[in-house]
Amino acid sequence: MGKLVSTLFVTLDGVYQAPGGPREDPSGGFRHGGWSFPYGDDDSGRFITEVFDRSAAFLLGRRTYEIFASYWPRTAEPAAIAGRLNTLPKYVVSSSLQSPAWSGTTVLGGDLAKEVQALKERTDGELQVHGSGALVRSLIGLRLLDTVHLLTFPVVLGSGRRLLGDGTLPTAFRHTGGRVTGSGVSIQSYDLAGSPEYGSYERAEEDR
Repeated sequence: MGKLVSTLFVTLDGVYQAPGGPREDPSGGFRHGGWSFPYGDDDSGRFITEVFDRSAAFLLGRRTYEIFASYWPRTAEPAAIAGRLNTLPKYVVSSSLQSPAWSGTTVLGGDLAKEVQALKERTDGELQVHGSGALVRSLIGLRLLDTVHLLTFPVVLGSGRRLLGDGTLPTAFRHTGGRVTGSGVSIQSYDLAGSPEYGSYERAEEDR
């Protein structure tokens, strides 16, 4: 059984849209593309390399897949990332993509829960989701995601698509590790831990 692992870049206010460049995803009039670039350093680079070193296959949302497919087949650097993305199996969730040109791509257009569960069962290692925030929300709701690596950048944008908003299934997480890069990016890892538990700090009626 494979492990389904998500790695996401977000701002302090939870925006995940277009971290890599101004033309990456300007949909909705987003004008802040490339917000992660000023914080890139050796620390974050090492972490991302460690993540890709564990990859066995990739599961991507349509938008992220198209961004990746326009870039990674045309570059060999960094080798630790390009080599994996260009040679390992890639699965893209889409109801409209017909003929993907990127070698090794399979389109998943049926029941998401059944298809992803089947992928996990036949994957030996990590099935990795990069970006693809809407897909990640769905996978959390289906209780299929195992681990989230959340890279939080010290910037607030005030607009853009946010990772976890209204309608997200209430979910508890267990912290499994973390570090802070030299540029101030907080890298934290969490395993999903089911539904939240609740309590109260209110004084009992008889103690008032």
